[in-house]
Amino acid sequence: MAVISADTRDRIKTLVSDVLEVESDELTDTSRFVEDHDADSMRLIEILSSLELNLKVTIPQSELPRMVNLSGVYDVVGEIRP
Repeated sequence: MAVISADTRDRIKTLVSDVLEVESDELTDTSRFVEDHDADSMRLIEILSSLELNLKVTIPQSELPRMVNLSGVYDVVGEIRP
């Protein structure tokens, strides 16, 4: 598991909850975007785009299968960010 700061985790959680249109306290590290929050493929792409824009990172679309929940997003972002 990649290590990212608590501030970055909070930013990611806020970005994802905004895209999914849910309250941030409804998201847990393990709640699944599709199964638990009714996200479709367009929402997943929107999450990826929002992360790239707001965190100034480039995330290959090949990483999407790992980004099924916040924990997966934290891992991907942690591996990409210096």
